[in-house]
Amino acid sequence: MSPLQLTVLGNATPYPTAGNPCSGYLVTSGDTRIWLDAGTGTLGPLQRHTRLDELTAVWISHAHADHSADLLTAFYALRYADFARPAPLPLHGPPGLADRLAAFLTNGPARSPVEEAFACHELRDGQRLRLGELTLTTRAVEHGIPAFAVRIDSATRSLVFSGDTAACPALTELARDCDLLLCEAESDRHPEGETPVHHTPEDAGDTARAAGARGLALTHLGRSLSPADAVARAATRYDGPVAYAEPGSRITV
Repeated sequence: MSPLQLTVLGNATPYPTAGNPCSGYLVTSGDTRIWLDAGTGTLGPLQRHTRLDELTAVWISHAHADHSADLLTAFYALRYADFARPAPLPLHGPPGLADRLAAFLTNGPARSPVEEAFACHELRDGQRLRLGELTLTTRAVEHGIPAFAVRIDSATRSLVFSGDTAACPALTELARDCDLLLCEAESDRHPEGETPVHHTPEDAGDTARAAGARGLALTHLGRSLSPADAVARAATRYDGPVAYAEPGSRITV
């Protein structure tokens, strides 16, 4: 059986640092290669591990720039540079993503040919799709805009990525008994009087515990949070292994 592996391309928010791009991951199993979120700056490190013409698909959790901006440069790479795919690259993302890309990329009276680079598919709650060796299950989550989490199952292992979301029943259900929950923890604390749209480290621990996840990796930490403090805070709510998804690292699930 091929191992299920997660490579952390970057996880900064809301903009990249000198050594850390925004949200982006490469998930692989055998010849299956999925670019999971394409945040600002992730296209560069992606190419340390695979080429755009070797990708099986791209999966985008939501349309905020720190999760999707490098689709713009990927478009130019696929259309006008040194990649020759036999067909457009499958792109699974929130409703309206293709038109949003086209609005930015169009420079004249004719709409930019986004669909010549990407075969665009809109995500929906409860959707299941097979990509190579992997099965992806999508759930809508709570981020104030259309946003999704995903469960990725190989023949023997399971990885759940929260995307950006407040703690919610849909994510807990999706992560039930998973081998690894990759969960954002952007918020140091929730602003008073506002509806949460992110996890705190404690929320991430609560979600992992409630789901019965066998491991928790924290990612997409807010600027006021250090990895060590976030891990320590999550561990007060969850007894399983907790780690920080270090940029550049490769995790075998």
